[in-house]
Amino acid sequence: MHKRLAILGSTGSIGTQTLEIVSRYPDLFSVAALTAWSNADLLIEQARRFRPSTVVIGHEAHYGRLRDGLAGLGIEVLAGRDAFDTVATSEGVDTVVAAMVGFAGLRPTAAAVAAGREVALANKETLVVAGEMITKTASVTGSRLLPVDSEHSAIMQCINGEPENSVERIILTASGGPFRNTPAGKLIHVSPGEALRHPNWSMGSKITIDSATMMNKGLEVIEAHWLFGLTEEKIDVIIHPQSIIHSMVQFTDGSMKAQMGMPDMRMPIIYALTYPERVVTDLPRPSLLEIGSLTFEEPDLQRFRSLSLARAALTAGGNMPCALNAANEVAVAAFLQGRLGFLGIAGAVEYVLEKTMLSTEASMTAYEETDSRSRSLATEYISKTPKQ
Repeated sequence: MHKRLAILGSTGSIGTQTLEIVSRYPDLFSVAALTAWSNADLLIEQARRFRPSTVVIGHEAHYGRLRDGLAGLGIEVLAGRDAFDTVATSEGVDTVVAAMVGFAGLRPTAAAVAAGREVALANKETLVVAGEMITKTASVTGSRLLPVDSEHSAIMQCINGEPENSVERIILTASGGPFRNTPAGKLIHVSPGEALRHPNWSMGSKITIDSATMMNKGLEVIEAHWLFGLTEEKIDVIIHPQSIIHSMVQFTDGSMKAQMGMPDMRMPIIYALTYPERVVTDLPRPSLLEIGSLTFEEPDLQRFRSLSLARAALTAGGNMPCALNAANEVAVAAFLQGRLGFLGIAGAVEYVLEKTMLSTEASMTAYEETDSRSRSLATEYISKTPKQ
């Protein structure tokens, strides 16, 4: 087994950890393409080390810097959004690691699926926004979607080898984030710095804020629906502060499986890249004696309204999850920039969902139209909402 990887979003958290794995297993993986949106300096450093055939910078203003930084190395340098699609569908690629953040990752990931490429999926927005289109396309092209999210990786590991009709329900675990025990009345004063202090995981800023609001878990519920073919009421969420059990499956005979491991994203990345095999790693092992106990709690849906909003969007179907995602992306960015309060994130999402007309058209054009309208509505909400 040797896989040639195209890493979409190589300068982000998942991308850099994937390259760490490549460096540890050079007999298993090589890098065919690297892409980033604007971090030209890190992209140059990565390309010089891993020598891909092609490198892409999304923001065309950085093209000259990237080209000059890689001059003489025989690396093709491209720029612009369309170039992401080019590398995602290249014949020289076996597996596309979809690690771009947000809606921007949808189009190149969809292109990879349409081309029949294997996709290690870290960009959860792909299935949140366009799950119907993506899964239908994959069933035609034979593209294999392998989740990188630790929760969905855990579910995949638990059901591997089980009869398809034996799953009764799945249970996604959540750490509870930095505000699990924060009184609801104090959430209004939360700062971006406080929200970025996740107790267990080291992640990018957007997903860390999503964890703090529990929108991340809501998006994972929607993603799980498309990955595993279960209805919303068969997907549970439970707080597990230790982040050792990454998710669980309840089977029809009453038995339950749980996948356990340290909170380290390299583990699900490796599993996705080597599936269905397992490789020997030197990653840290959990010691149950040191951990002592594993605890579980019901999520507080009044304090963390984003989870309820995500479930409602999934139940409504159509373009509503797309609207939810767009509103959340805009609201999180505004919060990180100090233009919106922490509780305003859920407020913006609710406002957009209330003003979005349901559409069941499953096409890229329809998703892009909903995304654009929803971003405008979220911006409207932020502009007239005083920051508290």
